[in-house]
Parts: sequence; C-alpha cells; structure tokens
Amino acid sequence: MNLSDKEFIKNYQENGFLCPIPAIGKEMAAKALEKIEEVEAANGGKWPNDFALKPHLVYPFLDEIIRHPRILDAVEKILGPDIICWQCRFFIKNPGDGGFVSWHQDISYWGIDINENILTAWLAFTPATKENGVMKVVPGTHKLKLLPHREGAGSALTVRGQEVDVDVDESQAVYMELDAGEMSLHHVKLFHGSDPNESQQRRVGLAIRYIPTRAKPLEGLPKDSVSLVRGVDNFNYFHHEFSPKSIMDSASVEQHKKITETYKIINNMAASRLDETISNQ
Repeated sequence: MNLSDKEFIKNYQENGFLCPIPAIGKEMAAKALEKIEEVEAANGGKWPNDFALKPHLVYPFLDEIIRHPRILDAVEKILGPDIICWQCRFFIKNPGDGGFVSWHQDISYWGIDINENILTAWLAFTPATKENGVMKVVPGTHKLKLLPHREGAGSALTVRGQEVDVDVDESQAVYMELDAGEMSLHHVKLFHGSDPNESQQRRVGLAIRYIPTRAKPLEGLPKDSVSLVRGVDNFNYFHHEFSPKSIMDSASVEQHKKITETYKIINNMAASRLDETISNQ
C-alpha cells in the first residue's frame, strides 16, 4: 500500500480499515515466530493461557514489537503523536482446529470511551490468507454506533464468545490478506471476524490495541494499566506498565498477574453496563 498521508487517513476514515501495511518485515517476523514456537513447545504445543492477554509484559521480544517504529508511524497518522498500547493478544489458528472469530465490534467490553478514535493493528507472523482464516471486515460499518452483542453465541477465540446481534451481509466482506511481517489497521467499531483454517499452513497473528492518551476510561471502573509507546501522557487516566527486563522475570510476572486480575474485573463490569453504554451514545 503506497499512499500519501492524506490518502492514508482518507481511506481509513471512509472504510474503517487499511491493508496491507508494511510493518516489522519478513526477517523480524520469522525470528519472532521462532520465539513464539519455542514458548508453545515448552507449554505442550500451545501458547500459555495465563499469558494470553498482554504477553508483552513478560516477553521482551513482544514489548519490542508493540513499540516498533514502523508500526507506530502508521498508527500515529490516525491517532496522533501520543500513543498507548492498551493490550495485545495472539490469534493463532492451526490447520483443521476449527477456530473462527464471529462478527463483532472490538470495543464492546474494553471499558473505554466508545466515541474516541481507537484502533487495532493486526500483525502477521505467517502469511494470512483466505484459505487459512484471514480476518474479514465489512467496510464502512465503523460509522455505525456500538451495537448489542450476544455472549456465548460466537467464537471461543473472543474473550466472551461475543457476536454482534444483527444480521451481517457476508457478500460485502473484504478479506485482509497479509504476508508475514505486514499488518492491517481497523477501527474498533468495524464489523470483523474470520473463518476456520482450511489450509495446511498455520496462521499466527498478534492483535495490538492502540489508543490515544486522551481516551478516557468509563467512569466507575478500576484504574486500568497501559504501556506508553510514543509521545507523552498528559492525562494519566491509566497506570503505566514497565517493560520486562528478561523473559518471565519475577517483577514482570507479578505485574502481569495484578494487571490481568484488574482487567477481568473491568471486563465484567463493562459487560454488565453494555446496554447503558449503548444507550448513552
């Protein structure tokens, strides 16, 4: 994708996504994939569930990736110069595992102002194709309001099995295919999902959630934690996380434990207030 900054922003604002975008490159993606698979091999062949959320807090190579300048240069065009990483999470599909992601909007249970400009960068460590379950989106749906979601009706790959409670026109879907080391950007209200992996190649991607420092958490929730990745934070709506000194060092593991426990509380409270949040749009 070779666009001027003006075209980059215009396309994102009109469609709610951009793809493909150069990110960490094939070489770095391959090295990161080796490390991911080393962690999986030590955990019975799967990414450890205890570190599904915010793995960058205990693995330095992921902390480096969420701060990668090429990723942040693209994100800055949309969000501005002061950027925090709210969280990141792996989405891994092995051949024939049946994993899919139902149609949903990202921000339903985040506990953050739904009217703020917030996005997800989806980074590919392996090629992401239509055959192996690449993410699909419905252009323009980010202009809709946050809609009700059914819990438990959708995919186990989403936190609450959530699925947007409307009929989605599949004929309008765009498949955001990526090569290893590339990424896509999508708005948190954009309808998106993915199909099962029907290929012989695994699909490994990392969803990185970026928000501007000005984005407010919803009132009445515990104070959440974020990583400042570019610029300055003049608002201090969130606690600031520190980077891991080494893989699974004790201080980082303890930080991760406290933060994820708080996040579970926030997630449940945000879910219980979803109807209220929707009505206040």
